[in-house]
Amino acid sequence: MALTFGPVLLDAGIEFPDALVIRHAYVREHEDGALQGIHADSTNAEILEYTRNQSANTQRFPAVPPRFWVVFIREGGNQARLWSVVENRGELSSDRVRRTFDLVESEHLADLRNRLVVRWRSPRAWWMRATTAASYPVVGIADAEPVPFPGFDRLVLDYVQLQAVMRENRYASWRTALASVIGIYLITDTRDGRHYVGKADGAESIRQRWNAYAANGHGGNVELRGLDPKNFRFSLLRVLDPSTPTQAIDATESHFKVALDTRRHGLNRN
Repeated sequence: MALTFGPVLLDAGIEFPDALVIRHAYVREHEDGALQGIHADSTNAEILEYTRNQSANTQRFPAVPPRFWVVFIREGGNQARLWSVVENRGELSSDRVRRTFDLVESEHLADLRNRLVVRWRSPRAWWMRATTAASYPVVGIADAEPVPFPGFDRLVLDYVQLQAVMRENRYASWRTALASVIGIYLITDTRDGRHYVGKADGAESIRQRWNAYAANGHGGNVELRGLDPKNFRFSLLRVLDPSTPTQAIDATESHFKVALDTRRHGLNRN
């Protein structure tokens, strides 16, 4: 049985009534003639700007478009490749010719951006409700391009990024690097700026320790239970060789707890 677009949307947490599906084509100017169109070298910002400007004619575009817009780019005949999912936060302005919407890129289907290709069955329709597009066949999902490891000193991840690093093929080199070291790490609760200093030592690598956080949000730490991990930011304070003596690791961890005052004003209890 062939895969269709509907299950892909539902798996991403997007219900059909909440979504509009759009297919852009490369054009010199917007349909109302007031803005430039998009081309093969358009930046994401330019494509977003193009998307947020729509006709004021409600026969051309819905009067009340739904929350999510799933945006494709036409590619070779009847195929379309996923560009991104944007969240519609409402109409900003209208001059009776063009309406401008407050759109922000969403993380929904982020792992399939520029990879997912569907067969667009209605060549003359450039937008449709997700209930219609749900039956469109998925004709291909390209392999993800590997993401270069930025280096231990530049590694800063939010919780969603951490989960992606721990499970997606494009981050395989990151997992290899994190599996090769132990050390001291920092978790910041971005709601209030409080820090938690932790360590990965002995037989437990940074990868193993952070994988525990990716799995349940708190990694077994009492101090972090009850907090929303979506607000956490992960970084490394000191990377150490696995042969480093336990006493030296403990001393380094203690140093950072004192330096960042995480016992009195942070999330460490000891």
